[in-house]
Amino acid sequence: MNIYIETFGCTFNQADSQIMAGLLQEDGNELVDDVEDAEVLILNTCYVKQPTEQKVVNRIMKLQEAYPEKKFIISGCMVEIDQDKLEKIAPGASWVGPHKIISAPDMVKSVCAGKTVRLTGFEDVNKVCLPKIRSNELINIIQICEGCDGYCSYCCTRIARGNLKSYPVELVKQEAERAVREGCVEVQLTAQDTAAYGKDSGTSLSELVNAVTSVRGKFKVRVGMMHPKSVKNDADELIRAFKSDKVYKFIHIPLQSGNDQVLSDMNRGHSAQEFLDIISQFRREIPEISISTDIIVGYPTEDEEAFQDTLKVIEEIQPDFLHISKYHHRPGSNSSSLQEIEHQDMKKRSKDLNELKYAITLHNNEKLLGKVLSVLVTDIGRKGGFTGRTDSYKLVVVDDAPLGSFVDVEITEAKATYLKGHVVSD
Repeated sequence: MNIYIETFGCTFNQADSQIMAGLLQEDGNELVDDVEDAEVLILNTCYVKQPTEQKVVNRIMKLQEAYPEKKFIISGCMVEIDQDKLEKIAPGASWVGPHKIISAPDMVKSVCAGKTVRLTGFEDVNKVCLPKIRSNELINIIQICEGCDGYCSYCCTRIARGNLKSYPVELVKQEAERAVREGCVEVQLTAQDTAAYGKDSGTSLSELVNAVTSVRGKFKVRVGMMHPKSVKNDADELIRAFKSDKVYKFIHIPLQSGNDQVLSDMNRGHSAQEFLDIISQFRREIPEISISTDIIVGYPTEDEEAFQDTLKVIEEIQPDFLHISKYHHRPGSNSSSLQEIEHQDMKKRSKDLNELKYAITLHNNEKLLGKVLSVLVTDIGRKGGFTGRTDSYKLVVVDDAPLGSFVDVEITEAKATYLKGHVVSD
């Protein structure tokens, strides 16, 4: 059976698709890159933000309209979060929830036999060391845990992913070893909150990172998003683990708001000062570390003064990467009962923050002009050339370099979102 998989959303969702692809191929199916060549379509959905929801809904409707003869399976977070809408827009489709993806081969067989199958709900499933088809053969994504122990008021993802379930350190290390043996030069550790890893099993993210970096071979480890409240109790050990040469000097640690009252309303479990203390602690011990953070603009209880507090924190920390989202109600979230702020106010705040973001990120990157940096080349550029990451996870474009290689690059041009350079000969 020819199967086409299309994925929306985060690194974790990409890994779910890679696992489904691996299991389906192992079962004798063929994965195709063109929807025209497929007999079965699988759309792996994301539902974290309203704009993404709209893209997903539009894509579901477009695929059904264009290919009514093909079997259609919908997977991902939408399946658990918004079944009413899914029933309305795709009444004939089959569904498979995030915790049921290992059933994909049997599900495809049933669907091809003319049945409509809906597999939802939670299950104690291990997603490590499963068959996988990587979207980039040089990068291996490992899901280290699923779910979280937080209750952020605006979030609907926890409805889909459930309570925290950490996978064993030994299995994560085994998958990393296998990936390196198979030629991977980058290992990405992903979760809804990587810093929550081990809270349910008596271990910690720092212990896991140490285990993965003990794997023999030349490769880099990228640690995914960490919630500040989860970092607080393991910061010292995490910093020690991040000092390994194999770990990208990069942390993704969402702030969401710089105002303590809004943070409390969001049920984030940390203050702005605690966030600042974590950033200071990492920078003091690892000066070259890149900081990535997220902000939600226009939370229902955010007034102009609270927004100014956010601007002040961003100005203070000067992040290298900043992801900005306008607040929208999400299905099942606690904050959806609150009244949204005026759209024009939200639009203006988003514009102001984006202007600050551009100025900061461009300034940070311009400081690297003329420097020679080690770059791990992992991909072909969308507009030509090759792309890779510095030790601090800065994106660099070069004209030519062997994929999978570590090269020294002199930085010759700086943009707000990436760098350009040329490879320095030995």
